[in-house]
Order: sequence, then structure tokens, then C-alpha cells
Amino acid sequence: MGNIQAEDLTRFVVSAFTSLGVPEADARTSASLMVEADMLGYETHGVFRLRQYVNRLRDGGIEPKAQVKVVRETAATALVDGGNGLGHLAMKAATALAMAKAKDSGIGWVGVRNGNHAGPAALYVMPQTREGLIGLCAAVGSANHVAPYGGTDLLLGTNPIAVAVPAGKQNAFVLDMATTMAAMGKIKTLAQRGESMPEGWMVGRDGQPLTDPNRRDEGFLLPIGGPKGYGLAMAIGLLAGTLNGAAFGSDVIDFTADTASTANTGQFVAAISVSAFGDLAIFGAAVDSVFDEMRGSTPLPGHGAVRIPGEGREAMWEERAANGIPLHANLKKEIAAIATELDIAGLSG
Repeated sequence: MGNIQAEDLTRFVVSAFTSLGVPEADARTSASLMVEADMLGYETHGVFRLRQYVNRLRDGGIEPKAQVKVVRETAATALVDGGNGLGHLAMKAATALAMAKAKDSGIGWVGVRNGNHAGPAALYVMPQTREGLIGLCAAVGSANHVAPYGGTDLLLGTNPIAVAVPAGKQNAFVLDMATTMAAMGKIKTLAQRGESMPEGWMVGRDGQPLTDPNRRDEGFLLPIGGPKGYGLAMAIGLLAGTLNGAAFGSDVIDFTADTASTANTGQFVAAISVSAFGDLAIFGAAVDSVFDEMRGSTPLPGHGAVRIPGEGREAMWEERAANGIPLHANLKKEIAAIATELDIAGLSG
């Protein structure tokens, strides 16, 4: 590992995007969110994804000068068209709009169509908690790596979902999870690092476990909880994809393998006003109490103390702000290759 300061990494990503025709402001918005993901420890969905974005910008799969537009709207809902641009742009706009509607109407739900991969869903629920709102976000995966329960055809993605709830004096609850045993990003990270994956994440078409991440195309990811995970993934696909006029099922392209086609990725972001249901301070104190109760549970033998989902992200941010973001040597090689291809200055260090 080698540590890189966040501002240096952001500067590099901005340079990569602008060299491919992305306007400076849009490049900075997307780069900042990518680096924010790394700062919070979501390494599989941060700058690790730059290669995929660069390839799609280069080959026409992503429109560099996309216009994000609201195409339908009510007091509490909206549908945003991402213009086939970098996914972070549409999702940031959708998050801001959902929050504004929640403050006016108690709830805001914003769907996105014609978008692209936008990093971890947590990025689009954490802002709500800083303003006394509950955040929800889900997305159709950017490639189908999952079969319907009992089947063998790849018709579902990892279809992640995130929920964030503000607390009182403590940090917010932040759950960000794939509906599969592991996110594909984790498997690609293991492949890049030359590591194996545990049994239970993937199986081959013969039903036998796959542990070599480089053979991931020979099988499929397993849903969490068997049929329950499959049902949840399908529900997310209907809400984030079908409802918005976005791709779901066999319409989903593999955005890594196909770098020229429009992905039409679907997502949604929602915000709920705590104040619409009661006093925000009372709610926050109650959440703090629940957190304390959970942490106070006696651990099973061999287990550490109970943690709250999202716990430790702020501490990681502070540590990385002070010491830089650790990048694996193979990721640094990929970044160097991108710099050479795009004829831009590479990272120092």
C-alpha cells in the first residue's frame, strides 16, 4: 500500500475526466464523490472504478457533456434523466431534490433513469442525516451477475440498498449493502490484488463453489438469504429500474464489458423528514439509546463488541485526512497506465 492525499487523488481524477471532454465542474463533482468513497473506506466503489469510467467515456458509453434534467415532478416526487452522463452527477442532483421535497412535504422520492454507476449508495443517504432527515437509496446493478433463485440465467445485479438514520449525540446509522453475499466490486478488488474469495460468495453453473475471483465469469453471485435476497433484489429492480423507465433484467448491459452502449442505469433516492413524525431532538435521543442498548449486548464467544452499521466511517475519514488514502500497488499501476493513455500527469508518491 502507498498513501495518497485526497486532494492529489481528486486532482488526478479531475484531470482524467476533463481530458475526455467532461466539463471542469462536472469532473470535480464526480471526482470529489469518488474520493469521498475512498475516504470513508468504500474502496471498491471509489477511485478503483476510474478505469471503468474512463473506458466508457473513451468509447462512447458515457456522454461527457451530459445534461441532467427533471422530466416529471410532483410536490413529493420527481424523475431525473441523467443524460447518460457520469452517474454521480444525476445522483447528487437527485439527492438534493429529494431533500428539498422532504423539507417541504415531509417526504421526497426521486427516481433516476439514463444514469450510470455512481459509487456506493451511502454517498446519497448520508447528506440527509446531517439535516434531520432519513435517507434511502437503491440502484439496479451495472451488470447482471445473479440468477433468479433456482435458475441459472443472469438476470439480476447486486442491486444495492442503503438506509441512513440520524442520531442525537452519536454518529448516524448507515447501512449500505448489496443484495448478494458480496458486492462484485469486492471480487474485482481481490482479483486485482491476487487474492482468493471465500466459499459461499459465488458458485459455478455446476453449483460448485468458486473461490478464484479471476473465474467470476464462469458462475454467478449468490443472493443473501437465498430466496429472500433474490426477492429483495427484484423489488429494488422494479422500484429503481422499471418504475423509472430504466433497464432491468435482460435489458441491463455489463458496463465493464460493453463500453460503447448506453447503460440506462436506474436508481432512486428518498428523504424522510423526522420532524414530520415528531420532535427531532426526542427522536435523536431515542436513537442514541437504541445504539447504546445494541452495543451493550453481551458478545458471543470469539466475537468482538457489537457495532452499529456505519460505525467507524468518521474515524476512518479523519485518519485518512491526516495520513492519506492507502492505494494498493496494483491500483497505483492501473492509475499510472491511465495517466499514460490519457497523456496527463500521474500521481506522485
